Amino acid sequence: MHTLEQLRRGALAGARRLNLSCGLRTLPPEVFDLADTLEVLNLSGNLLTSLPQDLPSLHRLKVIFCSDNPFTCLPEVLGDCAALQVVGFKACRIEDVPGTALPPALRWLILTDNAISSLPPELGQRPALQKLMLAGNALRDLPAGLADAQGLELIRLAANQLTHLPGWLTELPRLSWLALAGNPLGWHRPQPLPLDSVPWHQLLLHEKLGEGASGHIYRVRQQGDDCDMALKLFKSAVTSDGLPEHELAACIAAGQHPALCTPSAELAGHPQGARGLLLPLIPSSHVNLAEPPSLDSCTRDIYPEGWRMTQGNVLRLAQDVASAVAHLHQQGVMHGDLYAHNILWNPRHGQAVLGDFGAATLLPMNQPALSLALQRLEVRAFGCLLEELVAHAQPVSGYVNALAGVSAMALECMNPCPAERPSMVALAQQLAVW
Repeated sequence: MHTLEQLRRGALAGARRLNLSCGLRTLPPEVFDLADTLEVLNLSGNLLTSLPQDLPSLHRLKVIFCSDNPFTCLPEVLGDCAALQVVGFKACRIEDVPGTALPPALRWLILTDNAISSLPPELGQRPALQKLMLAGNALRDLPAGLADAQGLELIRLAANQLTHLPGWLTELPRLSWLALAGNPLGWHRPQPLPLDSVPWHQLLLHEKLGEGASGHIYRVRQQGDDCDMALKLFKSAVTSDGLPEHELAACIAAGQHPALCTPSAELAGHPQGARGLLLPLIPSSHVNLAEPPSLDSCTRDIYPEGWRMTQGNVLRLAQDVASAVAHLHQQGVMHGDLYAHNILWNPRHGQAVLGDFGAATLLPMNQPALSLALQRLEVRAFGCLLEELVAHAQPVSGYVNALAGVSAMALECMNPCPAERPSMVALAQQLAVW
């Protein structure tokens, strides 16, 4: 974080990024001294309710974050910022989103955890739009104009008030990552068998292994056991993907598979009432396949510069992930976040495990056509993953034809007509014999 004192004495001259969180009620005029360089403006965690009308004079501004401020309306002045691509107003009090507030170059809109009941049709008139984060609002429907957003790839709609899905949603040619849990859609699902429960007092808590949007991961051991496990303790807040209880329900419905990180037991008796899941401890030999998308890449994961993997590992990893996702679809679960950054893999032999069910959706058992259409969206996400794997493959004699097959499979998965994409079950079967 930067300080007002730094800004006012000119210590931030030439800055491309400015982070101010210091109880601001108005934007300091000194910010405009950075107009020729400023590209990212982070004003999250202040007391702002409006933005100045001369904001467009920050003519290089590409990204603005104003989360955790008491805005009730998305400021219309944003629509006059010609270079603005990423707009983030998470956890404000926004009820109104005027069409005039949408910048012409908009790629990524973050309005998670607000009070929005409707969206403007102008969303479909932003040709660069790729990513919509709308979980935790009060949306009752989606604007018909959004059907024109042909470049839209990711939508988070969990924890809203949607009672139906428009037909055009599953026909969008590039949509690959979708979260729908927690909407009153009237979908029939049989209740899964409950998991075993493990009391908190029987667990020995060790070090924290990591943290995600929905919870904290710890190494634990149950008293009387000689095998360590992982414990995920859920946070209670709305995440960018949805609510923790939806993730928990999807994990239970997913069941067991060797290439899935799914729970074996549920936590009981936490002193603060937190919910938790006990999961297998992934070996330390497994590492994240990639990093999450950046502000620039928007919807595509980030791999180290010059990084390569063997073609044998490409095949093994693709086989494992395809098998895991096919299993999920057969269980009526759409993962919703099928990305390399949610895959842990062993670089020695390519073995992979898919985790993170924060964006998962339980599909309707009573609407098989809709269920299949939603699965076809995730097939495109798998195609994106295959495309990335091929791009980072190191050629090895004997695998050339197989790699060409993976590349061709990626194109099939990314067919702009979703109905013409193969099923994950068919893809898993095809990969298994390569």
